[in-house]
Amino acid sequence: MSAALTDAWKDASDAASIRAATVAVLNEANTNGRAVIEAAIKQAPSNARPALTSYAWLTDCLVTSVLFTAMTKLHPNPTPTEGERIAVLAVGGYGRGEMSPHSDVDLLFLAPHKINGWIESVVESMLYMFWDMHLKVGHATRTIKDCIRLGREDFTIRTSMLEIRQLAGNVDLADELHTRLRDDLFKGTAREFIEAKLEERSERHRKQGGQRYVVEPNVKEGKGGLRDLQSLFWIAKYVHGVRRTADLVNAGVFTADEYLQFEEAETFLHATRNAMHLIANRPMDQLTFDLQVEVAEFLGFIDHTGRRAVEHFMQAYFRHATRVGELTRIFLTTLEDSHVKQEPALQRFFKRKRKVGHGFYVERGRLNFANEADFLGNTVNILRLFEEALRTGHLIHPDAMRCISANLDKIDSAMRDNPEAQRIFMDLMLKNGNPERALRRMNELGVLGAFIPEFQVIVAMMQFNMYHSYTVDEHTIQVISNLAQIEREELVEELPVASGILKRGVNRRVLYVALLLHDIGKGRKEDHSILGAQISRKVAPLLGLKPAECETVEWLIRYHLLMSDVAQKRDLSDPRTVRDFAKAVKTRERLDLLTVLTVCDIRGVGPGVWNNWKAVLLRNLHAQTAHALEHGLEAVNREAREGEAKKSLRAALSDWPQPDLRAEVQRHYGPYWQGLPTSAHMIFATLLKEIKDDQISIDITPDEDRDATRTCFALADHPGIFSRLAGALALVGANVVDARTYTTRDGYATAAFWIQDNDGHPFEQSRLPRLRQMIQKTLRGEVVARDALIPRDKIKKRESAFRVPTSISFDNDGSEIFTIIEVDTRDRAGLLYDLTRALADNHISIATAQIATYGEQVVDSFYVKDMFGMKLHAESKQASLEKKLRDAITQGAQRAKNS
Repeated sequence: MSAALTDAWKDASDAASIRAATVAVLNEANTNGRAVIEAAIKQAPSNARPALTSYAWLTDCLVTSVLFTAMTKLHPNPTPTEGERIAVLAVGGYGRGEMSPHSDVDLLFLAPHKINGWIESVVESMLYMFWDMHLKVGHATRTIKDCIRLGREDFTIRTSMLEIRQLAGNVDLADELHTRLRDDLFKGTAREFIEAKLEERSERHRKQGGQRYVVEPNVKEGKGGLRDLQSLFWIAKYVHGVRRTADLVNAGVFTADEYLQFEEAETFLHATRNAMHLIANRPMDQLTFDLQVEVAEFLGFIDHTGRRAVEHFMQAYFRHATRVGELTRIFLTTLEDSHVKQEPALQRFFKRKRKVGHGFYVERGRLNFANEADFLGNTVNILRLFEEALRTGHLIHPDAMRCISANLDKIDSAMRDNPEAQRIFMDLMLKNGNPERALRRMNELGVLGAFIPEFQVIVAMMQFNMYHSYTVDEHTIQVISNLAQIEREELVEELPVASGILKRGVNRRVLYVALLLHDIGKGRKEDHSILGAQISRKVAPLLGLKPAECETVEWLIRYHLLMSDVAQKRDLSDPRTVRDFAKAVKTRERLDLLTVLTVCDIRGVGPGVWNNWKAVLLRNLHAQTAHALEHGLEAVNREAREGEAKKSLRAALSDWPQPDLRAEVQRHYGPYWQGLPTSAHMIFATLLKEIKDDQISIDITPDEDRDATRTCFALADHPGIFSRLAGALALVGANVVDARTYTTRDGYATAAFWIQDNDGHPFEQSRLPRLRQMIQKTLRGEVVARDALIPRDKIKKRESAFRVPTSISFDNDGSEIFTIIEVDTRDRAGLLYDLTRALADNHISIATAQIATYGEQVVDSFYVKDMFGMKLHAESKQASLEKKLRDAITQGAQRAKNS
């Protein structure tokens, strides 16, 4: 490079041309060098370290060449004074000699005592050249005194100077800074530095969502990410003076195995980050859904065993992130043992703990075993350690954790068959009211997967969709945590039915085991409910359950999605729905168990998934099914419901003149009375009173009990009315969750739509006037929904990587008078409008629609009749209609993709 620069300078006559010539040479060298490194990465993408050091070395060459140019050609100073010395140092990650493809270049320009004119000129010229090369440079120009002063005031600056590395310039100056930092800044301040870094770490985790299993993790800043590993190294460097991560073993921070795990996690995370930078062609740390697919392919993951490559990749990612958490915990506890870090404040406050059992003792607030040989002599002691920790409230000592991790092979079939081991495991869930704490720690240390080998498959398993916020194992623990909360009576107001069921009493052993195993069949090609039920036949007896209990567990797992599906995808006002569900559950015991399991399962999916809408649906289904099981299935019929509804309306409108009330009661057909609550019947009675043929009457009311806004329409009936209403609602950003349309005997349509905003809440009062105005315009034909929806009906780039196959089914048995068409496909803003327009164009009338959304997936269930008021029995007609619906979905998706 020096020869190329020399040649380039020959024709340069002034400072500007020297700078331009230098930039041209260095740009070419940078481009060629990066191309070589990128090619090498693609040859071995998982081997991240050579790339990190290569990018740093290439940057070193550029920086030193720029400094050489500035000092020799632009601002030559053959006899510098004592104050005209400068050193250029790399700081932060660049100081460590680690750079990703688009990492910033962080530099410290160091002066001895004062920033004089010559130093300012050299720095300014260097920066101009960096900017001309389009390098993103973070820089500071400081004296040694500045560095010490700012390092005392700012822990971020202090941290960056932990890893300074001289690149060029005055060596004595750089050495002096190293000495002054060690003696005047770092010495004797380890405790305050550690506390500051841990506080910074907690705040960083909070900003990133506070969970290790965030579905779109930040590889650098997130929990279990690179910054956590770097924080460990910074603290170790500050406390022990280590220079390389390998020195962590000699310093007693990690065992050789733990250091290997540290290296593996760091290498994997760096490889992931390298891939992200190269794919995005810019700095990128957020592992978004669309990037996950591309990174998985880049790193060589492939589809197999019924799961996508991206799911295998993210499972590997979360396993490394979990191990980073364990290494962090071990490291911090080691610091506590050496009195460098204070033990947690809460732990110091609650000093009085229960007395520990024989063979255990407490060391600095953490539970340990007295003798390793005795401890491992009976492998049941591994479970007993968790039992003691949960019973006494103590954390587990890192030495005990290390011992367990190194001896997981001792958890064998003999131990699993041991009744005492089975008792302890069940007691961990049933006895102390805090099972999630024990289960999570057992899972992180590998004990849960060793004791239940089938569980190991789902550890850190990601479900590649927008619905599930957690990995499968973490979801399982969240579900059990929800059950424990209900049992502790913390959710009585929010979950009155589930709380009441548990208070009356159920078989807790069955319920906890069913929750533990309900998703254990995931990640294979088979239906996870069926496979999970089969797995439970083997696992439940090993947990000490009796044959009858095992049978109930198997049934619960096999049908653990049934209640949720029926509640969200079927019309609960249709008597056939309740009768069929009651036939499936058979007993009140199963109904109660399944209700609690369903509530916990939905609440454990992720933040914001559970809402009042789902609560009301499940509450209604439980109440109606309990009534049917108690009074007989024949008690659930249309005639009884119709009579009760009319009686309720007469009572509510008792102030109406009798002729008006009689006319209102007689103008509606049977399904109208069964499908709507009395509050809606009252609204429609008012809307229809003295309505004119050209009038569109609308009532918009927040339905807070259901977390939705209820929109009622009354207008002259005509074909396609459902579709036009759906289009109007889509234009104002409304998500329909339930809809019902009926026709009166005198030719008016009555339609009720329950809608939510994009956050799953009722519409704010301020948005209702615009909602009403847009609906009026659409129904009058002033706005054509088909055209107006095009710019709104888009699929975001980050969501484009999801595969959602379309499935369409026809069910003539689920309702006495309707055919149920269920459309399972990818969700988008204009989907409901497209589907209902296709149905209208084929002369299909829609009575009700249930819309169940699961992230990017939606299941729309339509209760329909043909133009003659009959079910769709003919297979040819079903096939033709299915094709039209698929065409509508395909064309709409293409339109959304191109818009």
